[in-house]
Amino acid sequence: MNWIYDPWPWYVAGPLLALVMFALLMVGKKFGMSSPMRTTCSALGAGKAASFFSFDWKAERWNLMVVLGAAIGGFIAANFLSDNTVQINPEVANQLAEQYEIKSAGEAYLPPELFATEVLGDPWIIAILLVGGILVGFGARYAGGCTSGHAISGLSNLQLPSLIAVIGFFIGGLVMVNLLYPLIF
Repeated sequence: MNWIYDPWPWYVAGPLLALVMFALLMVGKKFGMSSPMRTTCSALGAGKAASFFSFDWKAERWNLMVVLGAAIGGFIAANFLSDNTVQINPEVANQLAEQYEIKSAGEAYLPPELFATEVLGDPWIIAILLVGGILVGFGARYAGGCTSGHAISGLSNLQLPSLIAVIGFFIGGLVMVNLLYPLIF
């Protein structure tokens, strides 16, 4: 096993994640990705358009490092620490090929049918991405946080609203993939 290129097992990644959550709790911070986005909007002047973004964003700029770290870490992992393939069940690969025309399942970490530059030239795809992004952003704020904030921070703090939100996220994901996605595409 090559520990650099292989996914880390749960018994390594889980405790590391718990250590980060513990450190954030000790300094009075919460993990999530929607808060840094709110801070970014506030820093860019969105407070002039909506009172939701009117706050002292400089006091929260630490969470901008979360976004920067996620972007840099993702780039390093995808380009230097990965063989860019993922092992998936052959039945799932067949289902993806038959139902969604994703023929590269299991060959590429980011299937070109979904992530190639040419795909972004289709106005329908751009519209879906824009509407989906707006709905996800609205949903994250309406739910009081994003999936990572509720699932990681909220559940580790044993917060009932986070448990309810995570259950809702899973139900929403199942509805989207099994009912709505086939209608859209």
